[in-house]
Amino acid sequence: MIIKKTTSLCPICLEVLDAEVYEDKDKIMIRKECKEHGKFENTYWSSGELYDKAKKYGETGKGLENPQTAVKSQCPENCGLCSEHESHTILGLIDVTNRCNMKCPVCFANAAVSKRLYEPSFEEIRQMLRNLRNNKPVPTPAIQYAGGEPTVRKDIVDLIKLAKEEGFVHTQIATNGVKLAKNPQLAEDLKEAGLNTVYLQFDAVTEEPYLKIRNRNLLSTKLEAIENCRKVGLGIVLVPTLLKGINHDQIGDILRFAIKNIDIIRGVNFQPVSFAGRTPSDEVEEQRVTIPDFEKYVEEQMDSQIKVEDFYPASCVTPISHFVEALEGGKPEITFTCNPHCGTATYVFVDKDKIIPITRFIDVDRFFELLNKSTESLNKGGIMAKAKVLARASVELPKTIDMSKSPESIDIKNIIAQIFKERSYAALGEFHRNSLLVSCMHFMDPWNFDHDRVKQCVIHYAVPDGRIIPFCSMNTIYRPEIEKKFSKPLKQVKDQE
Repeated sequence: MIIKKTTSLCPICLEVLDAEVYEDKDKIMIRKECKEHGKFENTYWSSGELYDKAKKYGETGKGLENPQTAVKSQCPENCGLCSEHESHTILGLIDVTNRCNMKCPVCFANAAVSKRLYEPSFEEIRQMLRNLRNNKPVPTPAIQYAGGEPTVRKDIVDLIKLAKEEGFVHTQIATNGVKLAKNPQLAEDLKEAGLNTVYLQFDAVTEEPYLKIRNRNLLSTKLEAIENCRKVGLGIVLVPTLLKGINHDQIGDILRFAIKNIDIIRGVNFQPVSFAGRTPSDEVEEQRVTIPDFEKYVEEQMDSQIKVEDFYPASCVTPISHFVEALEGGKPEITFTCNPHCGTATYVFVDKDKIIPITRFIDVDRFFELLNKSTESLNKGGIMAKAKVLARASVELPKTIDMSKSPESIDIKNIIAQIFKERSYAALGEFHRNSLLVSCMHFMDPWNFDHDRVKQCVIHYAVPDGRIIPFCSMNTIYRPEIEKKFSKPLKQVKDQE
């Protein structure tokens, strides 16, 4: 059964192709045909039932009021962002270097491989930050420095300070942790500069997967980096790259490790590996981990303490944004209008020896339904209805929380009330400090590329020429072009040193 028609890419030549997403034996597949390289059929989602469930939480955003590029051809050939893009930037990324102190086989950005150095100057990065903050109607709230390995830059601490100066509420770095392990002072300096989160590559709790994925045993290095962050109170999100047959069986162990260290680990964001076009089609299918696969692995490996039904797409939280927007008289708010099939997540609380997902004591769907009704009342009644709507919401929303099943050590009603009352980063932070975010973000590759997902992307790269490019488009199409345009041959750099 055909579900929809879209456009995709040829995995060999990257030409834009017409494609169909269809259901076959409870699996969602995508197929396309390139005149030169033939037909391709690949798994899109491994469960039709879970695909339909996620789809219920999808919502089309309003896009940007000030797009950077014009629409001259079909998506994704206009990225920059163009007027067809349907979401604003939630998380901005800037590759501050393609240098790295490792050579991982799964990496797509490495100076040693490209033989070129891509490293924007301090002032170029300042301008890219300003481009992200200039997004209208909502300035980009969060920034992540990536690479390469951002900590190899001598000015990485100053770059964190710069992001704060330019108005970013949340700053994080994606790192392998090598420098943080070797240099405890770096964690303290980054914390003082305003870094909020270390986005730490963390593939396993044993040695073997690191040898296969990273070409060296890094487990002790990761543990040292975590300890150095703990000493200064620098929050961590673990980021495992998942490959079936290598570390997919360690999902539960990684979660247990995170729960054991919940004092410093704020979340685990699993990322199934994206395949380059050069990967043979049969190997792609054998090693592919989809979001439904991940959810089932979690349930199996956590002995059903976290279940498939505990997970929701990130886009499910849009009612919160709409409610706050209505409360603020229509002032645009950060809204997660990403495609519902881009990722999945849940929050879990730890109470003594028990792991309690948030869905076990909050009726999530009822909670969002009540928010939507409150938003409708605010929009109809205007400012005059505000007090009445808030009074009713303060009575009805707590009814969606079953305190008999909630963590005994946490006043969850009060935390949620403070989030809505204060509507502040600090109040949201209090929620995060008492919970662990368990998420999975499945970035696309040429095999499963779907332009519908790209149009709704909320994670965007800023690049030196002023463009802002969706994550999957950047890493699938644009990276070689940009790095070549704004880089120098390594030999020329060394000659100048």
